[in-house]
Amino acid sequence: MSILQAIIIAIVEGITEYLPISSTGHMIIASSLMDIHKQEFTKLFEVAIQLGAILAVVVLYWRKFFDFKRWQFYVKLVIAVIPALVLGFLFSDKIDALLESPTTVAITLLVGGIFLLFVDKVFNQQATSQIDTEEKISNGRAFAIGLWQCIAMIPGVSRSAATIIGGMQQKLTRKLAAEFSFFLAVPTMCAASGYSLFVKKWDGSGTVQKGYELILSSSDNLYAFIVGNIVAFVVAMLAIKFFIGFLQKRGFRLFGWYRIIAGIVLLILIYTQVITA
Repeated sequence: MSILQAIIIAIVEGITEYLPISSTGHMIIASSLMDIHKQEFTKLFEVAIQLGAILAVVVLYWRKFFDFKRWQFYVKLVIAVIPALVLGFLFSDKIDALLESPTTVAITLLVGGIFLLFVDKVFNQQATSQIDTEEKISNGRAFAIGLWQCIAMIPGVSRSAATIIGGMQQKLTRKLAAEFSFFLAVPTMCAASGYSLFVKKWDGSGTVQKGYELILSSSDNLYAFIVGNIVAFVVAMLAIKFFIGFLQKRGFRLFGWYRIIAGIVLLILIYTQVITA
């Protein structure tokens, strides 16, 4: 992977991680178009650069994350992340297999896009029933949102979309549902990145290595990892600021149409063998 390729994938990650359009799906598309999607380092890189996107949330909401007096906040995040940790551990091999399938991404982009066209009406909320502050989110509601997050283990679904819609289904306002989705991303992606870096074994050029060993195995890998995380951090900060305002004013419909178009384009690329399924 060249530095330019790393920057391209990092930009894709930064833009799409917190938008309801699937960061994993878009990174698979980008790496497939650059014909590097089958490289072990690429697969690791697409998980590891989430660290940059995670840092963006922590920096933007640092008052929330470092207010240790409000311990209930951390409890809710722990409760919400449990379903993903359990299912991710039990079905990691099957999830990895799905990550290598652009066809799966295309189908879920399409289906998810159609759903987003109607989600604002489906979860049309009355102002009197909305939960508008994090303190009002019960542990039970946090766990329910965590269950919604598990749907995003299917590439192309979008973790952001699943958790925001889950939050709205639990009566959270759009703004709070989006913010809680951002907060929940931190322990979720830390766990995924930590597993990929320190536990999972990768076959790097015939040598089985842990993730951090594969990164340190060459200067090119190390530079790509560092630059990728920096780029993902900066772009994710901009994307988060844009998304909160846009979602409050416009809702999900535009993202739904985008997903439908992206899914159709991807199916065409697969059919014409520009991207191998």
